[in-house]
Amino acid sequence: MELAGKVAIVTGAGNGIGRALASRFAADGAKVTVADVDADAVARVAEEIGALPLTCDVSVEADVQHLVAATEEAHGPVDLFASNAGIAVGGSVDASDEDWQRIWDVNVMAHVYAARAVLPSMLDRGAGYLLQTVSAAGLLTNIGAAPYSVTKHAALGLAEWLAITYGDRGIKVSALCPQGVATNMLLGGQDIGDVGASVVTAAAGVLQPEEVADVVVEGLRDERFLILPHPEVADYFQRKAGDYDRWLGGMRRLQAKVRSSQ
Repeated sequence: MELAGKVAIVTGAGNGIGRALASRFAADGAKVTVADVDADAVARVAEEIGALPLTCDVSVEADVQHLVAATEEAHGPVDLFASNAGIAVGGSVDASDEDWQRIWDVNVMAHVYAARAVLPSMLDRGAGYLLQTVSAAGLLTNIGAAPYSVTKHAALGLAEWLAITYGDRGIKVSALCPQGVATNMLLGGQDIGDVGASVVTAAAGVLQPEEVADVVVEGLRDERFLILPHPEVADYFQRKAGDYDRWLGGMRRLQAKVRSSQ
């Protein structure tokens, strides 16, 4: 996919990776809609890059439907939906039911709502692109953050299913799976727990959101399913698949090492 002239929606665009994606897409000539639950942030980003600002709670399907309808009214059919918004919840299976439901709605159902909203038009045209921000935690796991790890695995499963089901009908799907990125989510640490944040930052270099956006544009051009800003994630994933029990043992040792150093 070349972005020039394309209509693109980016959710979670008020800061972090979403903001960087929206800025890069606009710079490459796309007509961009920036969406976020934070209205002030959306307004700032939209003004900076010349985009359409829309407030949207991606966990509410009616909001996502309105987002797509308003974009189509302003720019025409959506070519690329970058379903980027996400949240982190740390802790174990003992996290509250409310936290489990909240992260499920944002990290999984928001991707479902996005696909429901744009697929009919894309399938009619025989073309369209779904970019879903997942995480390396979807391929591996995130120590100290059960709700985050589980929902990211589910998001990756949805992306795989969409690619298999609609790939022969002109629909492209990419799953963005970075490790550490300098965003509020990671730098705050408290959302995924101190252990989870420490593991992510220690595992590989922490990238800037703009670096991630550059890798995403390359991945879209190549129409790659897995977009890995940290290439070493592919090696970790292969080790996991090659010997699951050994990988689990290694993760337990890593967990113990991080906890003992705190």
